[in-house]
Amino acid sequence: MILLSACNMKDNNSGEKKILPYTIYQHKLDNGLNVVTVPYDSPGLAAFYVVIRAGSRDEIEPGHTGFAHFFEHMMFRGTDKYPKEKYSEILKSTGASANANTDIDRTLYHMTGDATKLETMFEVESDRFMNLHYSVGDFKTEAGAVKGEYTKNSASPYVQLDEKVSDAAFDKHTYKHTTMGFFKDIVDMPNQYDYSMQFFNRFYKPEYATIIVVGDVKPEQVNDLASKYFGSWKHGDYVSSMAPEPPQTAPRYTSLTIPNFPPYLTLNYKGPAFSDSAMDMPALDVLSSILFSEKSDLYNKLVLKEQKCRSIGGGSSDSRDPGLINIVASLVDAKDMQYVKDEFVKALESAKTTRVNDSTLAETKSHLKYSFAMSIDNPTSIAESLSHYVWLTGNPETLNKLYALYDKVTPDDLMNVAKKYFVPTGLTIGVIVPDDKVTVK
Repeated sequence: MILLSACNMKDNNSGEKKILPYTIYQHKLDNGLNVVTVPYDSPGLAAFYVVIRAGSRDEIEPGHTGFAHFFEHMMFRGTDKYPKEKYSEILKSTGASANANTDIDRTLYHMTGDATKLETMFEVESDRFMNLHYSVGDFKTEAGAVKGEYTKNSASPYVQLDEKVSDAAFDKHTYKHTTMGFFKDIVDMPNQYDYSMQFFNRFYKPEYATIIVVGDVKPEQVNDLASKYFGSWKHGDYVSSMAPEPPQTAPRYTSLTIPNFPPYLTLNYKGPAFSDSAMDMPALDVLSSILFSEKSDLYNKLVLKEQKCRSIGGGSSDSRDPGLINIVASLVDAKDMQYVKDEFVKALESAKTTRVNDSTLAETKSHLKYSFAMSIDNPTSIAESLSHYVWLTGNPETLNKLYALYDKVTPDDLMNVAKKYFVPTGLTIGVIVPDDKVTVK
C-alpha cells in the first residue's frame, strides 16, 4: 500500500511526485524553533524527535573534540524539576523510553509512546533542553563514561581504521575527527567543564533545533504544545563556522597491522556536500548501487566467482560539508589486496566512459526509491527519515525533493559524477593487513 501511495502521491502545488505520501506541516516559533508534524494513522501512538543541528563537525577549537557526543550522555542526567529517576518514571508512564545518538553533523533525541501523553513528552523534554545544569562532579563522572565508551568502541579494528582514514583524509575541516573525538581530548575532557557549558550554550538553542512529531496527532495540537513548553526558550547568537578543507593534491594511505584478522580494504574519495537540488548525490547513489551492490558485476566476480572477497560495498555518505565516498572490501587473503583495489579502480574508470543501459538504470532507480518507500510504515521510521534530512538542510521537505531527483538521473549524470569524484588525487586508501609486507599502490 505504501509503495502505491508513494508512487501516486503528488504535490498539489508543483505536481511533483512525493516519496512520502503524508503531508508535512511546518511551523516556526518566534524564537526560531522549527516544529514539524506528520499526522499518521497509528491509533494511540506518536514518535517525538528533537534534532539538534550540531555534531562533531561543530567542534572547531583544537583540544575540544567529543563534546557533541558528550551531551548525548549528559542530557539524561536530569534537572532540578525532573531528576534522572523521576524522568525515567514519567517516560514509563507514556509507554516510551528515550534514547539518543550523535553523528558528525547532528545530535538526535527520540522516543515513541502513547499519543495521549504527548503533552507529558513535551513537558519533560522542554525542561531538559532549557534547564539542563550539572555540577563539576557530575561532569567528571559523565566524562569518564565517555572515555569508557571510546575505549570499548575502539577495540574494533574497523573503528580504529575509520579514525585513521578520517585523520588522513582531512587536513583542516573538522571531519578530520570522528564523532567520538580524538582520544587525547577525551582523556583531558574531565578538565574541560567550562568549555562544556560554552558548547551547550552555543548549540542547545531553538534556532539549532527542530521538533518532529509523527503519529496520532494534529498539527494544531503539536504547535500549541510547542509554543506552551518551548516558546520561552531563548534564541542564541552563535553561528558555527569551520575552516574549509583545501583541495587534496595526491593519494593518501593509512593502515593497521593486525595478524589473523580478516584483511580489509577501503577506498575513500572526496565527495560532495549534500544537496537536494544538485544531481550529484542521487547520481552517486545510483552509480554506487550499480557498481557495488550484490547485483553488480564486481560482486559477481570478486565474491561469487573468484571468491577473493567475503563482501564488497560502496556509497557516498550524506554530510553537510564535502565528505567521503567509501568503497570497501573484506578479503579472504591479503595477497589479493592490490588485485581487488585494481578491480575497483578499473570499474570506476570504465564508469567514466561507459553508458549504463536504460533498463539497468530504470531498475536501479526504482529499487532505491521504492525499497525506501516500503520502509516508512510506522511513526518511528517516518520520524527517523525526516530527521535525517532535517539535520542536513533544516527542511524536512528535502526528503521529497531528493527522491524526486532520482527520476531525473541520466546515464550522462552517472558518467559525470564518476569523472568528477573518482580521481586519484582525491583518494585516501585504508587497509587492515596481517603484516607490513602487504601494501597497496
